[in-house]
Amino acid sequence: MKYVAGVDVGSTQTKAVIIDRNRTIVGRALLDMETSMMTIAPDAFRAALKNADITEDQIEYVTATGYGRYNVTFGDEQVTEISCHARGAIHLFPKTRMVIDIGGQDTKAIRVGPDGQVEDFSMNDKCAAGTGRFLGAASYALEMPLSELGPLSLKSTNPVRITTTCTVFAESEIISHLAKGCLPEDVLMGVHQAITSRCVSLARRVGIESEATFTGGVSRNIAMVKLLAQQLGIPINVSPDAHFIGALGAALFAHDRAFGAAQQIATAVAEEA
Repeated sequence: MKYVAGVDVGSTQTKAVIIDRNRTIVGRALLDMETSMMTIAPDAFRAALKNADITEDQIEYVTATGYGRYNVTFGDEQVTEISCHARGAIHLFPKTRMVIDIGGQDTKAIRVGPDGQVEDFSMNDKCAAGTGRFLGAASYALEMPLSELGPLSLKSTNPVRITTTCTVFAESEIISHLAKGCLPEDVLMGVHQAITSRCVSLARRVGIESEATFTGGVSRNIAMVKLLAQQLGIPINVSPDAHFIGALGAALFAHDRAFGAAQQIATAVAEEA
């Protein structure tokens, strides 16, 4: 049995996905960026192999994507994360026409065609406002795990308006609001609303479509999912594998390279029969 793999090297985490000929995920791994970018990709790849209980010689093709894709020296090709997120999203949710990806360092809105092709996209500027790093600043200022930010913010009854658009100064503004006696949940809701506003602005640039898929680590935040759905006014899909959609898309591109021709021949023979 042969398999293919996708490796997504992000700014804060690296994901690896292994799929079989049927495009089914058989192995996955996610590692925080605690080592160098040169070693994190092979570590994630080996972890995914272990998770799938297969060996490296069973891998037919590897596609790399993400911020550090050119550091995946064992990869066979590199594909942009925009194309990979679009491909992975429409594979899981065929009616996807927009992808919202909020990562640790950037945010993207991608308009996707019925065939999974990227029709248009927009990214935030060089500032990390409106990204996972903005939530990281709030987590640090409040001394709370990231996983608790969303649930707590939903308890807010009087959201605070966050005026800064710079992650560097976000922590200071959050601390200032807390010092004035503002409740943590109200400050957090303000942070979530600021990020949502940025995302919706990007979505409007490419055109808000009928159904969106939310990818990236921030998709685990229930407050962000709720606010995006409210502001965009369309269904928001969130997969349990939302963290891995970029890597899945890369694996699907690898599948095309490794098995595409063979499958086309098999289909043609079956049709002739």
